[in-house]
Amino acid sequence: MTVHVPASPLLRADENGVATLTLNRPAARNALSEALLDALSRELDAIAADGTVRVVILAAEGPVFSSGHDLKELSAHRSDPDRGRAYFAQIMQRCSAMMQKVVRLPQPVIACVEGIATAAGCQLVASCDLAVAGSDARFATPGVQIGLFCSTPMVALSRNLARKHAMEMLLTGEMVGAEDALRMGLVNRVVPKGEAMAEAQGLAARIAAKSPLTLKIGKRAFYEQLEMGLSEAYDYASQVMVENMLARDAEEGIGAFLEKRAPQWQGC
Repeated sequence: MTVHVPASPLLRADENGVATLTLNRPAARNALSEALLDALSRELDAIAADGTVRVVILAAEGPVFSSGHDLKELSAHRSDPDRGRAYFAQIMQRCSAMMQKVVRLPQPVIACVEGIATAAGCQLVASCDLAVAGSDARFATPGVQIGLFCSTPMVALSRNLARKHAMEMLLTGEMVGAEDALRMGLVNRVVPKGEAMAEAQGLAARIAAKSPLTLKIGKRAFYEQLEMGLSEAYDYASQVMVENMLARDAEEGIGAFLEKRAPQWQGC
């Protein structure tokens, strides 16, 4: 008798301080099912506590990066006594919590996008710190096309794009090509089709060579100050600079620069 063992919805591979997480539901267009959301949350928690990981790359199997929420799972709960209200509420909360884990992860996260990223899949790209796209990549928040405004993707999108760019994507639901995504600020760079992973790995290697403590301090401070007024942001950033200056890695880095040698990071 042949026993079918379902493939893991998420794959992880670690090399040289870089953890690569790969969405692995290509037949389902890498839709963010309950199982995939939970797997992402678990791995992000594990990586946050893993001192050997300096950078994370988020990629996907197949021609679609992610099509967003699993609409089949959502629709299956229309027959619930409350028409799905409780299920919809908890699945949106779980997805939102996972997206926030990406932002709050101590390590920088690079989205590696080949193909299409729509709805919550586009939200996932926008939630990452950096994004590299193949030239055939396309992005959209198409919920408006089916009567469901992409309100949760809007949160990440509006924090990455200029308001009018974000609103155009949200109000039209139309696809945005890689070059337009670059112009709008959704991705950092566009490379020929099939070369996004190589570009992401090169970018990750350069970042991983930096002090892990400094990366952690800087990423947290970047997102914290964004939510503050100008004066408050400067006060906060000044405090961060003082604490950073007192760190061993800052002392080592400055000393190495003055002595014209390579720094030896200790992560403290």
